[in-house]
Order: sequence, then C-alpha cells, then structure tokens
Amino acid sequence: MLTVETRYAIDPDTAKTLDTTGLRKHFHAAGLFQDGKINLIYTHYDRLILGGAVPGTGELVLDEVKEAGTPSLLDRRELGILNIGEAGTVKAGGETYQVGKGDVLYIGMGSGPVTFSGPGRFYILSAPAHRACPSRLITVKDARRVELGSAETSNERVILQFLHPEVAESCQLLMGYTQFAPGSVWNTMPAHVHDRRMEAYLYFELGPDQRVFHFMGKPDETRHLVMANEDAVVSPPWSIHCGAGTGAYTFCWAMAGDNVDFTDMDMVAMGDLR
Repeated sequence: MLTVETRYAIDPDTAKTLDTTGLRKHFHAAGLFQDGKINLIYTHYDRLILGGAVPGTGELVLDEVKEAGTPSLLDRRELGILNIGEAGTVKAGGETYQVGKGDVLYIGMGSGPVTFSGPGRFYILSAPAHRACPSRLITVKDARRVELGSAETSNERVILQFLHPEVAESCQLLMGYTQFAPGSVWNTMPAHVHDRRMEAYLYFELGPDQRVFHFMGKPDETRHLVMANEDAVVSPPWSIHCGAGTGAYTFCWAMAGDNVDFTDMDMVAMGDLR
C-alpha cells in the first residue's frame, strides 16, 4: 500500500504567522513507518521525497508515484535508503541487496521498481537526478566517520557520511546520520543555514518518553518543533536546523540542491540568534 502527501514550500514571512499546529502541518512528519505500507511525503523544497517502508511479512513495491509525473519513480530520480530496523532485503535494477541495520543503499536513476521485504524499517529519500550513478550498498564500516564536539559542550558526536563525494557518488543527494555519546544532546550548534540546499532530518533511537526540540526559523526569529522517535522534519533553505534532546539520540540528515559540498554552510553567530 502506497500513500503520498504533498508539502508545498512556505516562505519565511508566512512561517512567522503560523502557530504550533501550523508549523507541524507544514514541517513536521510523523507516522512514516507503518507495517505493510509505504508512506511518502513529496516536498516542493528541491522536490525531495522522504518516507518510510515497513514490509513486515510481505513485500512492498515502490514504482509509480503519481506526484513525480513519470511511469516509474526512478525514471528521473535517485534513491537513498537507510535501514533503521533489523536486516532486510531490497531488490532493484536486477540486483538483490541485504541491508543491515544502519546501512545505506544508494539506487541510481533508471533502476526501475524497488522491492522491499523482511523485517527492516526502511527510511526512503529521493531527489531528482540528471544522470545515472552506480547503485551501491554502503555498510556502516564503509561510511566516512567524523568525530566532533565534546562532553563539556554536550555535543560529543560522530557523523557517519554515506552519500558523500568521498564515499559514494550520487547526482545531488547527500545523506548520512549523526550519533551522540551518552550525556550529549546538542546537534549542529552553532547553527547554520544553506540557502542553496534544503535539508530533512529523521530523529530515531529515542526512548518512548524522550523528545528532541528541533529549532527552525530565520536566525533572528527562531521557532521549535517537538520531535518523538521516528519523527521527521522538513527544513527549508532559509531556516536554521539544530536541536537538543532529553537524552542521546540519532538523526539522519539528507540534503538536495545546488551542490554536494557537505561543508557548504553559512554559519550563524551565537549572538545573532533570537
């Protein structure tokens, strides 16, 4: 079963007028992972698609998505898949991949239908592509590790880069995830924006009573969204995207836009935040 929701782009002036319900309607995404379903959100931010697939005891096939306007989703798109559950199986382009927990599978443009099976919980990200790059399974040990922060500043963390120029080629999709050490809760602070690229976050590995406060908005007029386990957020190019949790957590980040330079960030001084 496939469901698709469309999210239209919101400008910063309009976002300032939204209450909590309005902010969550446009930027927050819950319930992506449901047994026997593929749930997608088609955004008008760089046309990024995000969603979840949970095959359970059967198979799920991702093929035609009406919103993409092509006979098959990957006719003019690429796909990144992160498994946040037990090991599962993905078939695409005549190949079968065993995707372990924490692994990322990249599927290039033109690969046809994608079939999910097994006990995995698959986080799906797709961006338009203008060229075909080789499909590839990137395991946790293949990822590029960047250790940052410290316990003293409550942000000791490791960034695992999967779809990154130094790891695996893609057309425009960047993707990876960040894990925090026990006692560290702050992500991406000092804050930054990158008006050339949108971003999406998936927060996971939170306990049932844990929450992350995701900060968004223009640097001089910040807002926040309260995120539970396996909640996602769409971050517009004009918005900061940082957060703090009530305990350690992991978040998957993904970007699409003008370039694949991970360090392309416009930093915001702490004194400029409001």
